[in-house]
Amino acid sequence: MTIRVLLVEDHRMVREALSEALNRIAEIDIVGEAGNAEEALERVIALRPEVVVLDIRLPDANGIEVAARFKDAGVSAKVIALSAFADKRYVTAMVRAGASGYVTKSSAGTELVQAIRAVAAGHGYFSPEIAGALAAELRNPPRGETAPLARREREVLRLIAEGLRSQGIAERLHVSLGTIEVHRRNIMRKLGLRTVADLTKHAIREGIVSL
Repeated sequence: MTIRVLLVEDHRMVREALSEALNRIAEIDIVGEAGNAEEALERVIALRPEVVVLDIRLPDANGIEVAARFKDAGVSAKVIALSAFADKRYVTAMVRAGASGYVTKSSAGTELVQAIRAVAAGHGYFSPEIAGALAAELRNPPRGETAPLARREREVLRLIAEGLRSQGIAERLHVSLGTIEVHRRNIMRKLGLRTVADLTKHAIREGIVSL
């Protein structure tokens, strides 16, 4: 049985190398490739692959956002995240967005085929270096989790992480400076963070801004 695969990776040489390697496997058929989020969404709908190998870092969005868009569009393909990051926070964010697997780029050469076979068969697959940490995270969620941010707070956090100051954010969102300062204080209180650097790191980890 052939497994139809869509490969989403923004670096052309990496994409070509992965495609060439996967095409050597008899039961894997690379039906299409994409280099950004918009192409990925168009091609996953048009080509109907069974598995999407999705780079977590794309030029126009991050993989967390793309996987969530697949889910919202009713895409049935299984998603395998491909990333240089082994941080369990990226992994849990991808799983919550709908991914069935997560493979680090450092081990993609040996594990990607196994991952494709596993998710196509209805199983999950995670690189061994992160599987243990992920299992522990799911079994024992951290105590004292931060309160969820409201939609507007997430929007303000995204703009802070993109480097805008409060006045610039107020102008962008067409609200008063005082309103933005209130949002800013609420965000810091909810997240337990005090600096712009920490807010930016949090926004990247949670997929609020592109990587």
